[in-house]
Formats: sequence, C-alpha cells, structure tokens
Amino acid sequence: MKPFTEDVLEVIRSIPEGRVMTYGQVARAAGSPRAARQVARVLHSMSRKYGLPWHRVINAKGEIALKNEEAAYEQQMSLESEGIVVINGRISLNQFQYEKES
Repeated sequence: MKPFTEDVLEVIRSIPEGRVMTYGQVARAAGSPRAARQVARVLHSMSRKYGLPWHRVINAKGEIALKNEEAAYEQQMSLESEGIVVINGRISLNQFQYEKES
C-alpha cells in the first residue's frame, strides 16, 4: 500500500462520530491537497475491507455525493444516527465539519 493511501485511511479513521470531513480536507490532511478524487477511490475500494467510517466523508458543498440512491440513503441514515442533521442531502459544514489537528 502506498504511503498516501495509508495516510488517507488514518485520516478517515480519525473523524470522530458526529462529525464530517470533505474529500478535499481528507486529501490535504493526508498530504496531497489536490487528491480529492483519489480519496474517493480509496473510500470506494477499501471502506468495507478496513471498516472505515466512509459515511463521514462528504463533498465540498456539504452534500452527500453518492449517486446511487440506496447508498446515499444509507449514508444519510448513518450520519443521522450519529446526530448529524441532513436536510435535502446536505450537512451544515459550519456545524458538523471536523478540523483535524496537524
């Protein structure tokens, strides 16, 4: 596994319950600010294998980015079970965004 991938896994694991990070934020925290799409690929391919809290990663607009309706619903339910308010697929970044300390 490449170091960036390992760093992405570590960052995603560090997102506390009831908080979210954006794909871009995860990429920056993992040391590659322009790699938001790679973060999405890591989530897609490794979430189940590594038991990642994948549902805590959203897009830069604060939206659930999944196009698959069933998966988007699963993400919303998971977020709401942690106390995160989701309105029309959108989460308030001001209220729920996690700022990882360096």
